[in-house]
Amino acid sequence: MKRIVPVFCLFSFAFCLFLISCKKDSFITSEFAQVRFTADTLKYDTVFTTTGSITKSFKIVNENDQKLRLSKVKLMGGSASAYKINIDGSSTTEATNLDIEANDSIYVFVSVTVNPNAANLPFIVSDSILISYNGNNRYVQLQAYGQNANFLRNRVITGNVVWTNNLPYVILGSIRIDTTATLTIQPGCRIYSHADAPFIVDGSLIADGTKTEPVTFTGDRLDEGYKDLPASWPGIYFRGSSKNNVLTYAVVKNANQAIVTEKPSINANPKVVLHQCIIDNAFETGILSVNSSLQADNTLISNCGSNIVLQYGGTYNFTHCTIAAYSTNFIIHKNPALSADNFTKQAGGTLTADMNAVFRNNIFWGDEGIVSNELVVNKQGSTVFSVLFENNLYRSAADPSNSTLTGNIRNADPVFDSINATKNIFDFRITKNAASPAINAGSVTGFPKDLDDKIRNVGLPDLGCYEKQ
Repeated sequence: MKRIVPVFCLFSFAFCLFLISCKKDSFITSEFAQVRFTADTLKYDTVFTTTGSITKSFKIVNENDQKLRLSKVKLMGGSASAYKINIDGSSTTEATNLDIEANDSIYVFVSVTVNPNAANLPFIVSDSILISYNGNNRYVQLQAYGQNANFLRNRVITGNVVWTNNLPYVILGSIRIDTTATLTIQPGCRIYSHADAPFIVDGSLIADGTKTEPVTFTGDRLDEGYKDLPASWPGIYFRGSSKNNVLTYAVVKNANQAIVTEKPSINANPKVVLHQCIIDNAFETGILSVNSSLQADNTLISNCGSNIVLQYGGTYNFTHCTIAAYSTNFIIHKNPALSADNFTKQAGGTLTADMNAVFRNNIFWGDEGIVSNELVVNKQGSTVFSVLFENNLYRSAADPSNSTLTGNIRNADPVFDSINATKNIFDFRITKNAASPAINAGSVTGFPKDLDDKIRNVGLPDLGCYEKQ
């Protein structure tokens, strides 16, 4: 028997659907409407005047089953503000009558550019964004830690120039020390280079830092998420005519290639001297030297794509250095801590050059897993080839070939103080107890102080850049 649905039932059902539809299409007007902001404050780390910052954002979330109308979203500082906002795709300082669907959200994007200021010290640039709905006024606070600086764009340095530490130096485009020029950088100077700004040295660079006031070279993006990013700037390049470069207590970090030196020294001095320096977190190489000369003592070269690469020969002396490579959130440790050779490929052939290298009282170490040999020495041809490893500690499945070895320690954990790659903790001082094989394992050298400026002349010195006290 055919079942007949009463007409009034169909009418009731349709009416219910209508009510439900009306409820979804109507706006919630209660002052107690559930509205959530994904941030109550947007904070920006150091933003240099005129260079701007990354863009940050927050969401305005309508957690109700009905539409919500925002009567106003306003940047309180207006057009004079250092901040710029984009509301759901529209750049403006104020928007009205913005509708958010039920259980939906809209984005507000915020960037900041700090205007030049005469003050030398960092300063706070603040503003706020007003969000009004259903009689409620709520605010998202904006806070940037800004700083004035010396801005140098595509600058060529001539003559004898001294940089003081009254303001940071921000390099845009590039900077080049001319062939006959000398740039002396005083203790405490901070040099921040943009992503397109190599530091090119055709003359001489003297970085005269101290333990308490090092000279720092890094990228100019100090916002969270960028301040520890490798390859955030190109690096320092010592070219063919460069000479008499000495970096003391310099920190060179977050570059693509931190230190690059090419061609032999034009005088009896090493082209580059690194004295009590830190080279860290370079994406490609910490030190890349091509047929050149470099001397390093009490220096830390850590967590780079390749820590040290010596190509096509040259003259080198590394004493009391720690060369350590661990996989981080940014760089996988997959290349040897040290790679040295005396040749280069050119026009389908192989060119060789003299290689003279001495490695004394160093630690070469990396985390286990990918790299079997942290020391790789390759030789071709019949040119002069002298590579000496004396009193070093290294991780390697086999001793380096083509080398003279004396007094070295292989595959004995140096027991660094604190290593936690997940938390980005890397303290390469040797342990404070007596467990480290690096303690008292070195030979006496002409360098009486370690990277912490501590005296080494109590008994035999320890290996690496840090002396256990």
